[in-house]
This record gives sequence, C-alpha cells and structure tokens, in this order.
Amino acid sequence: MAKLTRDDKIEIYKKRKNGQTIPSLANEYGVLTNNIKYLLRLIDEHGIEILRDGKNKRYSKDMKETMILKVLVEGQSVTSTAIEYGLSSSGLLFNWIKSYKENNYVIVEKKKGRKPHTMTKKKDKQTQLDYKSMSDAEKIKYLESKNKSLEKSNLYLEAEAEYLKKLHAVIQAKKQQQKKR
Repeated sequence: MAKLTRDDKIEIYKKRKNGQTIPSLANEYGVLTNNIKYLLRLIDEHGIEILRDGKNKRYSKDMKETMILKVLVEGQSVTSTAIEYGLSSSGLLFNWIKSYKENNYVIVEKKKGRKPHTMTKKKDKQTQLDYKSMSDAEKIKYLESKNKSLEKSNLYLEAEAEYLKKLHAVIQAKKQQQKKR
C-alpha cells in the first residue's frame, strides 16, 4: 500500500468532490477504499488543515485514555472516535486499544530517542566487591536502604494492582449494563 503525501490527500479529496468514485481513487493511488472513505470523512469533519505536514503528532497519555475509554466503556465505534479526535488513521486507535488490553488496562508510553547506555553489570560487580570489604555496620546500613527501596516499590505495585482491579471492575460493570440494554 502506498503512503500518501499531504498533497495526494488534498488531490484525492478534490477529485472525489468533483465526482470521481472512491474505488477509482483507491486504484489510482494504490490504497484501500476504506482508507479513502476515512480520509474523506476526516476532512469533511475538520477541514483540509487537519492534514499534517511533516512530523507526526504526539498525543498525551490522558488524551489516549479518553479516546480508549470512549470506545471500551461508552461503546463508540473506533472509526467515529478517531475522526472526532482528528487521528490520521483509525489504525492508531486500534493499536492503542490493543496495547491497553495487553498491558492490563494501563497506557504504556513509548520513549523517544535511544535508550541511555548503562553499565549495570560493572556496577553490580563493583557493589559486590564493595560489599565484601564493608564493615558489619556498613553492611547493615546498606541492606536497610535496599530494604526501604524495595518496600516503596512493593507499596507502589500493590496500589497500582488495586487501581487496575477497580478499573477492570468498572469496565466490566459498564459492559454488563450495555448487554442488559
């Protein structure tokens, strides 16, 4: 499937408004008819200025969650929600929903750029060497600080698990209400 430029999209929109059929436009540009239909609805809803020029648009975690919950909880269609928020493709929202479900109803943000280069193996070996040379008092202090850190992490994970259970229960309750209707 061909990637369309902003100019291609504008041209497709104009040709469709001049009467050219959607299947003929799909053949001409080498894209699926559903993509043409989505593009036309998007431009009708938001105007030509919705078409991005250059860099991809970034969406906040809250914005993604709002869109996902409109689909999962309120029962709106993926396509209509994607058009409402001006997404370049409904596939974005499909992917976010899939990732949301796979990650136990948590939105995972991808980090931009390269991962920082760390030298954890060397640090671990260095800590082991240092630990052996520590006095008993130093070892106790070191282990207490490690213990506090692990306790904090444990509390955070327990709170997160409780939140996810409650969120899951709310989503299930909404689904049950929709089935009753």
